[in-house]
Order: sequence, then C-alpha cells, then structure tokens
Amino acid sequence: MATADNQQHEGVFGGLYVDKHVEYIKSLDKRHDEIEYWMTEHLRISGIYWGLVALHVLGRPAALDRDEVIGYVKRCQNADGGFGGHEGHDSHLLYTMSAVQILAMYDALDQVDAASVVSFVCGLQDEAGEVSGDVWGEKDTRFAFISVAILSFFGATARMSVAGVVAYVCRSMNYDGAFGSQPGGESHSAQVYTCLAALAIAGRLDAVDRDRLSSWLAERQVRSGGLNGRPQKLEDVCYSWWVLSSLQILQRTHWVDRRRLCEFILSAQDADAGGIADRPGDVADVYHTCFGLCGLSLAGFDEYPLGAVDPVYCMPVDVVERAGLRSWMDKIPESWLAQ
Repeated sequence: MATADNQQHEGVFGGLYVDKHVEYIKSLDKRHDEIEYWMTEHLRISGIYWGLVALHVLGRPAALDRDEVIGYVKRCQNADGGFGGHEGHDSHLLYTMSAVQILAMYDALDQVDAASVVSFVCGLQDEAGEVSGDVWGEKDTRFAFISVAILSFFGATARMSVAGVVAYVCRSMNYDGAFGSQPGGESHSAQVYTCLAALAIAGRLDAVDRDRLSSWLAERQVRSGGLNGRPQKLEDVCYSWWVLSSLQILQRTHWVDRRRLCEFILSAQDADAGGIADRPGDVADVYHTCFGLCGLSLAGFDEYPLGAVDPVYCMPVDVVERAGLRSWMDKIPESWLAQ
C-alpha cells in the first residue's frame, strides 16, 4: 500500500498528480504522429496559454522553453496587429488575448508592437460600443471582455468606448441575474465570467445584481460536487473556473462546497498519463487541465502549494500585480466587502 510519504516522493500530493501533469503538458508539442495534434492547429496559441497557466499554478513555469515560446507567439502576429491561433492563421481577439497573456507571463510584452495590437483591438468596436471577434463581425460578450482586458495590458483602455462595452454587457444580463453571449442569449456560466470580468476592469461591478447572480452560480453545483454551465446540464471540470472565478469576483466562493468540488476535479485526472478531463473517465486535454488546476487554486486546495490565480485575468496573481492590473480590486463595491 502506498503511504502519503511515498506518494509525495512520486509527485502525488493529496491525490494531485503534480509531476504527471507537468510531463503531460510538456509532451503536447511532441505528438506529431497523432491526428489530434493537427486537428487542433487552430488552437495552438491558446493551448500554449492553457499549458503555461497550468504550469504556473503547479509552480513549474520553466518547464517550457521561454525563448522558443516567445518566438512562436511573435510569428503568429499578423500585419493587422492581431494574432492568429497558429502561424499564418487569421487574426482573432481570442488568440490575440492568449498571445498577450503568454507574453505577459514571460514579461515580454515589449517584444511586440503594442501600437499595432491596440489598433487591431480598437478597430473591432462599432459605433454602438459592441465588439466583434474579427473582421467578419461576430459579436459576443466574450469579445467585450477580451477587448478591455487586452487594452488594459497596454494602458490603453481610454482608446475605446469602455462605456459602450459596459452598456452591451448590461443589455446581456437576464432576469436570473446571469449573462448570455449577447442581449437575449441564454444565461451561461462562461459568459457570466466574461461579463463580470469586463465590469471589474471597467470599475462597474455595481451594475450587477449580486445576490441574484450569486444564487444562480451556487445552483450550478450538482450531487457529484462538480459544477455545470447552466441548468439541466452535466457537470464539467472547466466550470470549476468559470463559476468559481465569478464567485471570487463577487466575494462569495463560500456559497459552494469547495471541498467536494476539489474531490470532483481530482477524480477527473488521468493517473497514468497526466492531465485532467472534463469529467471522470473521459480523455484528458490541456484546456480542462488548466481550468481544473485553476479551480483547485481558487477552491483552496491545500495539499500542495498551488499558485494563486487572479479571477479576472486567469493568470498568476504575481504576473497581474507586476502588470499593475490588480487595481480592479480597488473598485469592488464597498458594500460587498462589508459582508
């Protein structure tokens, strides 16, 4: 029988397979003989972001080659200033956000032309204040958040209509206090996170119905201890981040059973190859590995010293502090802090 000391020697802490997760992430760019590697080419830059955040949370950021990663990210920038999901791919806000986050974690934002990035982002906001993900015009509350988040890294939020973003987000709020992908869209945990994060950066969390939204989020926990994205759906490890980060912004993570949530996340690990899946028994991937580890961090898992994660930027707290972006906390309504 394996003892606790033996498990720690093997890189397992309180049931968390630390060493195996690190090796899993490091192996992802070496699987060139697998079809999944080529089928996910369009997500490559986001995959690096997810992996790097996970490694930071595990305290192993040096597991990836810094110069190699930075060089790759720079090659993904296009003439319009935005970044594609891979070299030669069209620019999109989603991948531009991942690129900026990666460079910020490596303290290398000075290695790209900031003015062109800012110009790309600002050019995607229309006169009504709504933001598109790319030149093709799809609008979504994700893009509203991403636009203000990217600009905040460059101290350029004044270059866009933040009031327009706030108005769009508020129009996307539903009767249950939660948010959809656009006005009239179904409430969804991931959209709640993007909308809350946008309002946090804008200093407008006062626009939220805190009690109603907190209740809706707390109701996402199901019998397994996991969280779902909306009513009547299965639990999924990624919602450990989307829901708990939102509750952290609302100062109410104690409204869910964090111990049972940690148990659910741990049960979705691949104990042989490393990585975390969406739920127990499924195949692990870097997306769920990232958000599972971030969920464990926010939930206060204490069997291993996980790095702290900022609930607005989904990045290590020390990186966000270094960028001078933890100021969103100074804008939390005073009435929230008094309770």
